[in-house]
Amino acid sequence: MVVATPTATAQVTTPDFWDEACKHLMKKDRVMKRLIPQFGDACLQTRGDAFVTLARSIIGQQISVKAAQTVWDRFALLPKKISPANVLKLKVDDMRAAGLSVRKVEYVVDLALHFDNGTLHVKDWDSMGDEEIIAELVSIRGIGRWTAEMFLIFHLMRPNVLPLDDVGLINGISQNYFSGDVVSRSDAREVAAAWAPYCSVATWYIWRSLDPLPVAY
Repeated sequence: MVVATPTATAQVTTPDFWDEACKHLMKKDRVMKRLIPQFGDACLQTRGDAFVTLARSIIGQQISVKAAQTVWDRFALLPKKISPANVLKLKVDDMRAAGLSVRKVEYVVDLALHFDNGTLHVKDWDSMGDEEIIAELVSIRGIGRWTAEMFLIFHLMRPNVLPLDDVGLINGISQNYFSGDVVSRSDAREVAAAWAPYCSVATWYIWRSLDPLPVAY
């Protein structure tokens, strides 16, 4: 399903598997049966720009969602359009003034280089497996497995990603399934066994249980 937004030139796309996934999760999991109806028609969305999604995720690392949005808004004003080639033309001092750390400037530039020189198999991603794409993305400086998994969920909208390194997911599982007790990765995997093949969707609802406002990349 594609929904055009009135304020943006890019289309916002939502997964065609969402309704089916919700039915599956509500049937298989008691927590999902309670959570999913609370959020109405809200669902995962992608704006369809791979470079922007990854750049936003790098800029947002280790800072709050609000701070990340502020820095991104300043950064996005620097070029006429956010693209790998345009980012490579930016001055380091200007990026630093927008709020990027020295390290994040290096990471965003390295990301732009990977896109600009054709190192990444962007056109093949739709046909590549999740782990293949993760392996390609983690070769870029500043992108670890967590960032690659966020990309799989938020950009490629892969249905069955379980980001076990995500603090929000672990905290959400703790609160919703274990009454706030400490949760191990193996505990999380056991819970998520009922979610397959829609772990991404269940993860999204677990995030919503902690913060009703969806994060956009």
